[in-house]
Amino acid sequence: MTKNETPIIILNYKTYAESSGKNAVKLSQSVQEASDETGINMAIAPQTVDLYPIMDVVDIPVYAQHIDPITPGGHTGSTLPEALKEANINGTLINHSEQRLTLADIDTVVEKTKELDLTSVLCTNNVKTSAAVASFNPDFIAIEPPELIGTGIPVSKASPEVVENTVTEIHKINSEIPVLCGAGISTGEDMKAALELGAEGVLLASGIIKAKDQKQALIDLVSLI
Repeated sequence: MTKNETPIIILNYKTYAESSGKNAVKLSQSVQEASDETGINMAIAPQTVDLYPIMDVVDIPVYAQHIDPITPGGHTGSTLPEALKEANINGTLINHSEQRLTLADIDTVVEKTKELDLTSVLCTNNVKTSAAVASFNPDFIAIEPPELIGTGIPVSKASPEVVENTVTEIHKINSEIPVLCGAGISTGEDMKAALELGAEGVLLASGIIKAKDQKQALIDLVSLI
């Protein structure tokens, strides 16, 4: 499968203990196994500190959680796009609700990902923002109402019109951009509902990371598609 083949599941590791350090490497291997066994494209977004060891043990796409709109120089604490490219990272999340950027910075970062051939997963919080950034032509747009993140309440069920309207508005501008559904996704029913609303994959975190059996949770997630 290609790195951007849909349907796609992107697992954001955030900074949970269950997905940090040695646990991050173990989880990554579990995601690789789940992807191999199901034939579904799965990608991961670990913390920056864990990227190097993970790259040595998996073949699935590995994304950064964030990059900054900077060039090489004096930017202590920032994440340099060129450094990710040199580390063979496949792409990055952009504008996650926990790392918001201005529209100007989003534009800069998306253009930099194109220059460096990195996959861009641009996160948005509502229909209007999704439409506004579609003209930047990222590889994916993930709609995630922040009030539902981490609640276990899937946007595909709580606010299905947000997903449907996001897909419609984005595709008015660029019908080639796949839309992902985030916030509260954790079960096969959630995944199925997201796809039925026009999404081509999901961006998720705690529903899998906090699961007792993370690999089985991923396999169950795609059991109905």
